[in-house]
Amino acid sequence: MSLAPEIEAKIRASFARQTMMQTLGAELLELGEGTAFISAPILPGSLQQQGAAHAALTFAIGDSAAGYAALTLFDPEDEIVTVEMKINLLRPALGDRLFSEGRVVRAGRRLTVVQAEVFSEVAGTETRRPSSGDHDPRRRF
Repeated sequence: MSLAPEIEAKIRASFARQTMMQTLGAELLELGEGTAFISAPILPGSLQQQGAAHAALTFAIGDSAAGYAALTLFDPEDEIVTVEMKINLLRPALGDRLFSEGRVVRAGRRLTVVQAEVFSEVAGTETRRPSSGDHDPRRRF
């Protein structure tokens, strides 16, 4: 099932207002019902001391992809906020870009459980770093 045009427009406008994503050079690549796909370049200013992408970059695009995946299931006037998040860093994020694929695991009345996988491509091989979190759809701004 395709995403309602008003929901997609709202999410794309929301993403465009995120100065954090602008600073990181992130792009909202794709939206679907219960899914969102974001990418960001691994820039010299986003590296940790060993030369891999910093976990904060992984966390940021994972959080946004998961949040926007959740928001695809709500009404246009609704807003959400992350209430909990866990991240597992399984491998160093090396390469030129990170990609985050967010998806809804369970949409509830009070909390929507989401998961994001963040990965980079190194010589044609994906390196995945899963994270998961909960979003409260009742929180309005």
